[in-house]
Amino acid sequence: MKRFTLTLLLFISCSQYLPADTARIAVSSNFTIAAQKLALLFEQTSTHTIQVSSGSTGKLYIQIRQGAPFDLLLAADMERPQRLFDEGYANTAAFIYATGKLVLWSRDLAEVSSGLDVLKSKAIRRLAIANPKTAPYGKAAQQVLDNSISSPYPWTLVKGDNIAQTYQFAASGNADAAFVARAQIALDQRGYAWDVPQSLYLPIHQGALLLKRGDNNPAAHAFYRFLQTDKAKSVIQHYGYISQ
Repeated sequence: MKRFTLTLLLFISCSQYLPADTARIAVSSNFTIAAQKLALLFEQTSTHTIQVSSGSTGKLYIQIRQGAPFDLLLAADMERPQRLFDEGYANTAAFIYATGKLVLWSRDLAEVSSGLDVLKSKAIRRLAIANPKTAPYGKAAQQVLDNSISSPYPWTLVKGDNIAQTYQFAASGNADAAFVARAQIALDQRGYAWDVPQSLYLPIHQGALLLKRGDNNPAAHAFYRFLQTDKAKSVIQHYGYISQ
């Protein structure tokens, strides 16, 4: 009996110090702040830790194909996660963790609040969008322009590497306005914004993909499940996304 008790005590003692795992998450730039908040909440109730690396979805896709050690991808579209799944980089298909919203935003121009007519005026000299080839929000912005504004444009089009850089162009005054993610201004009351009607661009469905590298990582699996909880969905909605 004493031997059993000692063994049980040793098991309990050791279980308190079991090594935690770390999951490396590749996150689209638009979702960085929300992902950091989600990671913080997750770590408060878990022994695991989360490392967040951000960039444009297109560049993260390339990095993963080149062997970057990511366990999970939170993309800004469903196209790249589906490609990675089809190409054998994941054993489980992606799910939509958020649907993004596009806004036209300016630090100084109140006219932006009235809509796209400002893009037909002389009030804007430089308009910023993310690179449509690598950033889904840039692709959506280009769709809005193609559907609404005749070329040649009366302003210079500036392209950021990702949506975070695009926002910085406008926030710093290097662009008069920018098409950015609603999440980037959801908690910031500065400037002027106009919500672009979703009829002007294809839905920005954002996919979460558990990569093969994360298949044997308990932290990656735990965070993947956490993303599908009501607690996580509430955070995602708080940052300006649609989450079902």
